[in-house]
Order: sequence, then C-alpha cells, then structure tokens
Amino acid sequence: MELSEYQQLSRRTAQYPREAWLAYPALGLSGEAGEVAEHAKKAIRDDGGTVSDARRAAMSKELGDVLWYVAQIASELG
Repeated sequence: MELSEYQQLSRRTAQYPREAWLAYPALGLSGEAGEVAEHAKKAIRDDGGTVSDARRAAMSKELGDVLWYVAQIASELG
C-alpha cells in the first residue's frame, strides 16, 4: 500500500475539531511517540534490552497510532 492510499483510508476515522486541524494530530503524535519510547525504556530497564513478544505487540500497536497521526498531519499539510 502506498502512503497516499493509507492517508485517504485513514481520513475516514479522523474525528477531531476542524479548528484544531494541526494541534490535535500533532499532540496525538507526541503522545503516541511517547508511548513507544516508554516501551523501549521499560525493555531496557526491566528486560535487559530484550523485547518480549508482548512488548513487541504493544509497540507495534503504538507505532500504528504514530503512523495514523503522521498521515493526518501530512494530509493537512499536503
């Protein structure tokens, strides 16, 4: 799938105030990226740098959210 196709598909689920077209997805991106970083930190602190299957799944979900917010910002700036 091309990123442009993902952008179009992801717009279907974009529901936030129109006046917050930049702030809302930028804040969401920051929050989701922070969650990815938290998982990385905990893998280092708690698991000796090993990424367990459960943590990998959690990080994959958060990275999907990161991609969604990146797509929204890119669509708006496009």
